[in-house]
Amino acid sequence: MTGRIADVSSEELLDHILASVSDDKAEDVITIDLRGKSSIADYMVICSGRSTRQVAAISEKLKDRLKQELGRGAKVEGKDQGDWVLIDTGDVIVHVFRPEVREFYQLEKMWLPAGTPATRA
Repeated sequence: MTGRIADVSSEELLDHILASVSDDKAEDVITIDLRGKSSIADYMVICSGRSTRQVAAISEKLKDRLKQELGRGAKVEGKDQGDWVLIDTGDVIVHVFRPEVREFYQLEKMWLPAGTPATRA
């Protein structure tokens, strides 16, 4: 499977990620296009889980699916706390929040210029 990594575009990776978080009932999923704005990734996905358990499950299942389906590893930070989990897949950065934590940090506002709508999944 290792050879498949190079074959997956950032758009295909994004599609897999959006399908995974949707399957796990993530809420308020948005995608921010970072191409030309940042070198850290091509896309950022921000979504919410209703509880610490759901946040942890969304992130764990995403990591497992990317490994199984695409042979792609991901770095995961914050899963043990379950308030805010960051999944770095290389081309796409995923943030999974509990709603209160997401509201507090407001990452969408940081990455989107005023008046620019985020793409909702």
